[in-house]
Amino acid sequence: MKMFQRAITLRSYPRGFHLITTEVLQAFPELQEIQTGICQVFIQHTSASLTINENADPTVRSDFKMYFDKIVPEEDPNYKHDDEGPDDMPAHLKSALLDTGLTIPVTKGRLALGIWQGIYLCEHRNHGGRRNLVITAWGI
Repeated sequence: MKMFQRAITLRSYPRGFHLITTEVLQAFPELQEIQTGICQVFIQHTSASLTINENADPTVRSDFKMYFDKIVPEEDPNYKHDDEGPDDMPAHLKSALLDTGLTIPVTKGRLALGIWQGIYLCEHRNHGGRRNLVITAWGI
């Protein structure tokens, strides 16, 4: 069995949902050495998250942003945690609703994503900054 791991830093993205599949693949060429296995992508932050979803129509990304901003509003007077501003606690809640890690099958050296699937960085902060990912793949 082979095992590879790489830590990468993504550039700063504005608040919203951003396709990062290409960035992940470019940063992790070792994936091509695995014929059958698993790839795990983990984000080392509590105010951003990851998800897999539609990779073609950009309105999906804007609808995601609209929906999450609606269900987790800023400026809620009941929030106690606001050390870094009004988007602080909402960002943590949105991250908890989505996920900090993804597990994706690897087939013939490629992520076995569906034809319309891509990896999203879900940036929940107005100014989240650069985000760190740890990508681990293992298999034969």
